[in-house]
Amino acid sequence: MFDDTIAAIATPPGAGAIAIIRVSGKDTFAVVDAISVTKKKLRDCASHTIHYGTITAVDGEVIDDVLFSIFRGPRSYTGEDVIEISTHGNQLITAKVMERLIQNDVRVAEPGEFTRRAYINGRIDLSQAEAVIDVISARSDASLRGARNQLDGLLSQKISALRERLIHASSLLELELDFAEEDIEFVDRSVLQQTVCEVIEEIAKLLATYSFGRVIRDGVHVALVGKPNVGKSSLLNYLLKESRAIVSEIPGTTRDVIREEMTINGILFRIYDTAGIRDTEDIIEMEGVKRSMDTIRSADIVLLIEDALGPDDDSYNELLNHISAKKIIRVLNKIDKPHEEHAGYEVYTSAKTGEGINILLEAMKRHAGDTGTYTEKTAIVTNARHYHSLSRANEFLHHALSSGSSHLSPEFISVDLRNAEAALSEIIGVVSTDDILNNIFAKFCIGK
Repeated sequence: MFDDTIAAIATPPGAGAIAIIRVSGKDTFAVVDAISVTKKKLRDCASHTIHYGTITAVDGEVIDDVLFSIFRGPRSYTGEDVIEISTHGNQLITAKVMERLIQNDVRVAEPGEFTRRAYINGRIDLSQAEAVIDVISARSDASLRGARNQLDGLLSQKISALRERLIHASSLLELELDFAEEDIEFVDRSVLQQTVCEVIEEIAKLLATYSFGRVIRDGVHVALVGKPNVGKSSLLNYLLKESRAIVSEIPGTTRDVIREEMTINGILFRIYDTAGIRDTEDIIEMEGVKRSMDTIRSADIVLLIEDALGPDDDSYNELLNHISAKKIIRVLNKIDKPHEEHAGYEVYTSAKTGEGINILLEAMKRHAGDTGTYTEKTAIVTNARHYHSLSRANEFLHHALSSGSSHLSPEFISVDLRNAEAALSEIIGVVSTDDILNNIFAKFCIGK
């Protein structure tokens, strides 16, 4: 499918100690040998070795002193012959090296093309390929561990084992159809039912991990919500340990949604400081309130903040109608000032003194989800595509159970099992379409 040779700069743009240019394809050795001077021709060097040399211009002038890292296919990232050229980290140098490669009929790689070739050549499956971008973009310890978990193949192994069980069962059912006239039963129906139930149970366990998996991959979206001047921005600044939001006694200072990030026990929390919720004639503030409502609806956690000097539960009734009670943490702020006692709040804080902040962080962790049952060796679903494929497989398997209970022909049961197996196959790429592949790899950076 891929019969040409590609190259791309694999390190971020800008100045640095080194830059790496990756070359992959059938003509890799011929091309790199043509633009370099080395003690020994690279085509004669062993795989997984590093060699010093120079890259030269057309007129023989040295462009840079470099190191060549050799990976012969299929024992390379892409499964093809690969050479990684380490140059000094100067964009002018890397541009000249790329120019020399292009002059020798090398094509500039598309986004994700190296990883796509790794998938096409069987070096990794599709779920592992998706994990590569998650490893690159991980913003917290938890998201990095989750991505490594998937890249190491824990989910793939689980899915493959379930597929094998379904393939075995459906194959026996289909064999029965060839002997329909002899009325031979190759698989006991009670055993078949048990197998399907066991697979359903395993899929249910995987589906149950998605809520936490999404958290460790994308982070927890937290909206700071309340009337103007209840201390939302002050609370944000205290959490971040910096003056990120403007704090003023004047109500309505925050006109737009401010987003910042912090980690708690390795989990990423995306904090959104929203405009104060109130009726206003100010056009700009009205837009801020509208954006705040959009943020509130999509948030995983809503910190509903009230002022200890004058909480007003009734003013939030309309707002609460738009929010699931399960994701609300009620916070009474400004307890450092003289105030009456108020009950019914989950957390009592002072953004000025820091009182109650640790309790607030613990409440946020609890609302983020239970992490205690998951370990580094647990297969976790973090990807919406995987979740939907598992859900479809689950539906087909329940339909297969229903067909079996109705004593339908083995053909009907087999079709359901095959459809379930196909849904699982989409996760690891045994069954895939160009649309799925293009959508996945388009998200990658060039050079990966």
